[in-house]
Amino acid sequence: MPKVKISEMHWAQVEAYLKRDDRAVLPIGSTEQHAQLSLCVDHILSERVAVEAAEPLNVPVFPGLPYGMTPYFMGYPGTVSLSADTYMALIRDILESLATHGFKRILVVNGHGGNSPVKALIDDWQSKKSGIKVKFHNWWNAPATWKKVTEIDPLASHASWMENFPWTRIAGVQYPSQQKPMLDTSKFRSLAPKAAREHLGDGNFGGYYQRADEDMLAIWRVGVEETRAAIEGHWP
Repeated sequence: MPKVKISEMHWAQVEAYLKRDDRAVLPIGSTEQHAQLSLCVDHILSERVAVEAAEPLNVPVFPGLPYGMTPYFMGYPGTVSLSADTYMALIRDILESLATHGFKRILVVNGHGGNSPVKALIDDWQSKKSGIKVKFHNWWNAPATWKKVTEIDPLASHASWMENFPWTRIAGVQYPSQQKPMLDTSKFRSLAPKAAREHLGDGNFGGYYQRADEDMLAIWRVGVEETRAAIEGHWP
């Protein structure tokens, strides 16, 4: 496979690429509690799915943003949350940089639900730019991927089995075997961080903590294919 990570390219290679194509991929994620899984689940998954989707297409993938907006998890050590103003300014500056260099079709691959307000910023930003298209892709709940998740187990949520991939686990950690009842998310969202932690407990919103790797890899294949289709597909 050709190298598509910007971290593995030099500037002249990017310049040469821009003479034949104008697409790029920007993964965005978060550093936040995920029960017994890595704090960087959303960052790991968004970047990895972006790279695997882009490789056959030889479309460059910029380094994933490891931080996002996650104030409700600030009761859990290790979580990092950016303010909305900071995050929106950061995304805007990145898009401006990519546009300056000649990238005209940009896929933002999002791995964190709390980052969803970015879509409104993207829509506003591109409406003021002639000839530049940006798509916002929530990889984990895109239609085909979410359908595959629910076919395996409809009780799936934050920090549950659906995020427990071989590459998001912590070595040596044993995961609970029971199915956790689903959280009342409406109540959780209204609580301050300390109270939210007391209400939520270990961080799993509900569901089993782990399923067979066969199930997880089946979901992953669909997620990669659906993300690749977003790169290849129609740019309205």
